[in-house]
Amino acid sequence: MNPEHETSSEAEDGPRESSLEHESAGLRSGAKSKGSIYRLLSWLVTILVPVTLVLTAMRILLTPVFVQFEYRTPNFPPDPYGFTREERIHLAQIALNYLLNDKGISYLADLHFQDGLPLYNQGELGHMVDVKNTVKVALSVWYGSLIGLLLLGLWAWRGRWWYDFSQGVGRGGWLTVILIGTIMLFVLVGFGIFFVGFHEVFFAPGTWTFAYSDTLIRLFPERFWRDTFLTLGGLSVVGGLLLALGFRRKPS
Repeated sequence: MNPEHETSSEAEDGPRESSLEHESAGLRSGAKSKGSIYRLLSWLVTILVPVTLVLTAMRILLTPVFVQFEYRTPNFPPDPYGFTREERIHLAQIALNYLLNDKGISYLADLHFQDGLPLYNQGELGHMVDVKNTVKVALSVWYGSLIGLLLLGLWAWRGRWWYDFSQGVGRGGWLTVILIGTIMLFVLVGFGIFFVGFHEVFFAPGTWTFAYSDTLIRLFPERFWRDTFLTLGGLSVVGGLLLALGFRRKPS
């Protein structure tokens, strides 16, 4: 046995083992860093889910189908100033079209009663402009949140962090159920307070109150808005439950 050979071999093994340990530590650090990023992205998914669900429900309600359904619900209050149900449906659909098209306010301002008086006064027209702008922003947020979730889902699938993504979707589903369910309870017991608070958040004071004889109130009475918010909440809660129960897989 050659002592010099043993000494040389041990000297070579020492740096090799040190290099392997350093590489292993680097891999563990990289994996831990990736795990932290994926967990953060998972919580981003959790936040995006309620936004997407609520705005998807909103988009569903911005359709002629809901307008026709709502006016035909039992005990829907008639217009005390003379609009028939068919007239209300027709005019409500025109107002809905205005919110979703690229036309100016003349789209509504050019409408008149049979006696030649304008269908909407200046206050109502101003409010409809505000509503249209709000709807545009809401739809832009909807498109962004929906595309964001789809891209994150694709990345999770290809990047092997699908479990974290699924966890985020499931949490977002439960978050939707809790938040929107709570709001629905408040709508049921105190709709008037909720309705005023909602308008004060999204519209300037004094721009959204009208006389009972004004066209907007005749077309969209309080019952219409109460049912709208409850339907929106119901659709959101159902969607949240489906996601919460559908994305509860355990890691494989």
